[in-house]
Amino acid sequence: MLFLAREYAGAASIVRQARRGHQVVLKAFASTTASPADASGSTTWTPQSRRTGLIARKRGMTSIFDANGAKVPVTVLQVEDCQVTANVETPRPAPLPTYYAVQLAASNKREKNVTKQMLGHFARAGVEPKRIVKEFPVTKDALIPVGTELSAMHFIPGQFVDVVSKSLGKGFAGTMKRWNFKGLRASHGVSVSHRSAGSTGQHQDPGRVFKGKKMAGRLGGERTTVQNLLVMRVDTGLNLIYVKGAVPGVDDADVLISDAKKKLALMAESKAKKGLTGPDLLPGAVQSLPFPAGTKEMEQKLGAVAIDAPAWGRNPFVPREQ
Repeated sequence: MLFLAREYAGAASIVRQARRGHQVVLKAFASTTASPADASGSTTWTPQSRRTGLIARKRGMTSIFDANGAKVPVTVLQVEDCQVTANVETPRPAPLPTYYAVQLAASNKREKNVTKQMLGHFARAGVEPKRIVKEFPVTKDALIPVGTELSAMHFIPGQFVDVVSKSLGKGFAGTMKRWNFKGLRASHGVSVSHRSAGSTGQHQDPGRVFKGKKMAGRLGGERTTVQNLLVMRVDTGLNLIYVKGAVPGVDDADVLISDAKKKLALMAESKAKKGLTGPDLLPGAVQSLPFPAGTKEMEQKLGAVAIDAPAWGRNPFVPREQ
């Protein structure tokens, strides 16, 4: 029991250190000015706020050690020249609210390889020609001035994010690989049909195969979302974001990162309805989120640092109590 008490005390000390580290980062966030597009002038994140995401490049996988000393597999994502190119405001018929969005572009591209239409668009925004342009829905208070360059500091170690990318293409696949079918029997009457799909329809009525029937076909190569990935580390020097687990797509693929819809946004709204406020709305040691966004200006004020997330969950090296 004395050993367990010492371990728990050490874990609590690590969490306190992480909270102090996050406070240093958030003070740098608070020193920045609010967005001119924000009518209220507020720079504080609320559960009703919806921030923009980031466009990043998948650089591969590696592993790091968390505060408990446990080895954690992570995917490295790099934010590459991500800038705001437009703010979108589209009125919609009642009772739907007005649609607001932030358009981002990332990864500089040679001017000769960009169409004249897009060159004009980038010139109006005052940014270099980019390779990819995407739009992120936001709330009105989260609009960002055009031309602002975003940083990996947009996300805080310890928070959860949703990642969208194009999955690996696996070519034409059968039903067992594509849909996890059991297949036919390995013996007793089955001849050279062990991995076949089996029956795909009925008799003369209806006399056809229903749409959406699970059959063999092309597998992968489609837009895929992975939810609730934990941000393990943020490196402001190289603009790297380390997320726990696997991310769809090949190396150097474009990845869209945004605040987790379930484990962050909806959970914060639910906690706010229960009367909780401040840091209690966010998971773990996260005190607040940079709002309306984590910019290059904030990164320069803070300097090149690598911030690790506090240990999440129980320490795997501490024996369970009987």
